[in-house]
Amino acid sequence: MGVRVRYIVDDVDAAVEFYTQQLGFKLEMRPAPGFASISRGDLQLFLNQPSAGGAGQAMPDGRMPTSGGWNRIQIEVDDLENTVKLLKQAGAVFRNEIVVGQGGKQILVEDPAGNPIELFEAHHRLD
Repeated sequence: MGVRVRYIVDDVDAAVEFYTQQLGFKLEMRPAPGFASISRGDLQLFLNQPSAGGAGQAMPDGRMPTSGGWNRIQIEVDDLENTVKLLKQAGAVFRNEIVVGQGGKQILVEDPAGNPIELFEAHHRLD
């Protein structure tokens, strides 16, 4: 069994299109207008609209699930600069520019609902 993550999105169609066409995800299931399941490798990503299904229901205090926080999935890519270039050409929104750390380079791109995705390119070791 792989990793399962749920993102709250405003528009499931836009999210499915973004993840499948721009980030290489595969549509697994679309049983209702407010929900879709997509996958990439061992990651299964559930896309859920507010008020759709159990996960989209209001909390006891009335707060509704919303998108766009700071928790995120990380997708490792082979060529970060080229991936960023292609996503920018497709109109993707980025929260920052590429930053370099000890383990590699990364950048945050937003899905159509504002949920962050960390794109990461690891430093290559010379062994």
